[in-house]
Amino acid sequence: MGTSALAANLVGMRERAFAADLDVVVIGAGAAGISAARELKAVGRQVVILEARKRIGGRAFTDASLGPAFDAGAMYIHWAERNPWVKIAADLGIATPTEPWGGGFQLFANGKPMAETDRMRRRSVFGQIDRRLETVDITTRDLSVAELLGDLGPDMAPIASSGLLLSIGEESGRISARDYQRLWSGDDLIVPSGYGNLVSRHGEGLDIRLDEPVSAIRWDGPGVEITTRSGTLKARACIVTVPVGVLKAGSIRFTPELPARTRDALGGLVMGALTKIAFRVEGDRFGITPGASYLEAGAPEEMMNFDLYPDGKDIIIGYFGGDYARKLSLAGAQEAQAHTIDLLAAMIGEDFRKTVKAATFPAWWTDPYSHGSYSVCLPGQESARDKLAEPIGGRIWLAGEATAGGGAMTVGGATLAGRAAAAAVARIKV
Repeated sequence: MGTSALAANLVGMRERAFAADLDVVVIGAGAAGISAARELKAVGRQVVILEARKRIGGRAFTDASLGPAFDAGAMYIHWAERNPWVKIAADLGIATPTEPWGGGFQLFANGKPMAETDRMRRRSVFGQIDRRLETVDITTRDLSVAELLGDLGPDMAPIASSGLLLSIGEESGRISARDYQRLWSGDDLIVPSGYGNLVSRHGEGLDIRLDEPVSAIRWDGPGVEITTRSGTLKARACIVTVPVGVLKAGSIRFTPELPARTRDALGGLVMGALTKIAFRVEGDRFGITPGASYLEAGAPEEMMNFDLYPDGKDIIIGYFGGDYARKLSLAGAQEAQAHTIDLLAAMIGEDFRKTVKAATFPAWWTDPYSHGSYSVCLPGQESARDKLAEPIGGRIWLAGEATAGGGAMTVGGATLAGRAAAAAVARIKV
């Protein structure tokens, strides 16, 4: 028997020996994983979702632990004109209105109302990022957002970029201006019943196995072997939708290791740290109009925004990001709560402390199943998202918000990325 014939025979023997349990295993029951599994089930593939958490939804999570519910992760259906969740929600009979006008907005510095002169200074530099992206040529070199704003000086540049801490969740020096420019824009809708609840509803009817963290994926044979808490599953293909932070942490061991091109792509991405803390409050509302926003902006690097009594609920939600959020996350829930209550008491008055009855601090940065809020592309690494989406060995696809191109950092983008991976896997012969 010739060499080529022998090789072909060995391949045939290996493929006959590989008895797949399933056509596809999807890892992660967030928006990307649920959407991928739905697409594959619709074309007749046997598919299972393995989820490490004891719930589905991933970083779309409606937290009801305080009584009044709030979205601890994603809360907006961004760029609604093309976002698939508009139709998904409509099909499920779930309302997605535009965000209502709030109950006013106040700026604070170190807990005190900000002076009018400082307010005007801030107003003069807000919007500089978008204006400069329209006029500065970043085609020859991908700048960081900090570089883009550098000529504003050390006092005004941090103010101009501080809003990114509450949108991207990362310091401006670590954000690719080109990737930021690429992000889609459009109308935003909200989900009053909870975006996380909506994602969970979309997962109904799928084979989702909770509390099943994946520790290893072997892909050097004709299929894929996935090691979980309960044992090993064999599949013809695997779609991995865990966050970039989990992949970078090495929580899943790949054998062989991921290709150099994939590892380079992961090196070009980090996880932002957009974080929320919430308090259940009862009693005196101190004359504050429900839905009012209080923004602490005395130190741009420690910006924190509070939604007070949204929709009339007995809840206050604080938002913050970047290294400030990392520091509070690492300090732990008790210290983060004490720090935030001190700040609110300075804004509202010492009697505010008496109204706080409970708190919750879903810190994504220290969550082992996310290690951050969502992916951020580093300066000079603007091709990382596209490289990360490339199939691995014809049997593994990485999919999620990190691979969504202009839809990155959103539930809608994760959904489109999951669907794209499913379409590719569906073309594999079974």
